[in-house]
Amino acid sequence: MKPKRRTPKKPSSDAHDAALRKHLIELLRSRGAHADFDAAVDGLPEGLRGARVKELPFTPWRLLEHLRLAQWDILEFSRNPKHESPQWPQGYWPAGDAPPNSAAWDASVTQFRRALTEMEKLVRDSSNDLFAPLPHGQGQTLLREALLVADHNSYHLGQLIMLRRLLGAWKEER
Repeated sequence: MKPKRRTPKKPSSDAHDAALRKHLIELLRSRGAHADFDAAVDGLPEGLRGARVKELPFTPWRLLEHLRLAQWDILEFSRNPKHESPQWPQGYWPAGDAPPNSAAWDASVTQFRRALTEMEKLVRDSSNDLFAPLPHGQGQTLLREALLVADHNSYHLGQLIMLRRLLGAWKEER
């Protein structure tokens, strides 16, 4: 008599949900193939934070502030039905090429990290349905917004790292 073949059990939807949330957090934190925020901003000399490279339309400061502003906007849209996004495009970019002082740079870095942590909290909270359309949106979901943050951050962090290389402020051993 031939033994019965056992069909492996499918993971529960709870296990799938937990795995998806874990992967989203890793993606938001730039794990894997994505650029890491801390590596991109840490150790950048103060004198290069407003530096331009010919033919590029941004500086490290402009990229940092754009990252901060866009991430903040996506976070607030995700959790606050009364949130009003800044005017595009001027509301997503700083006025100047350089931070007014080193405290402004440090504050922007801190605010970026804080908003990223808040987005992670939304994703981690299993009472938030990742697939449910946001009631105040036009079909957007928390999943979409978390992916948007990860995608946008990755894109601009890559630009920041490229800019640091061109400015001679990037060490390959990172």
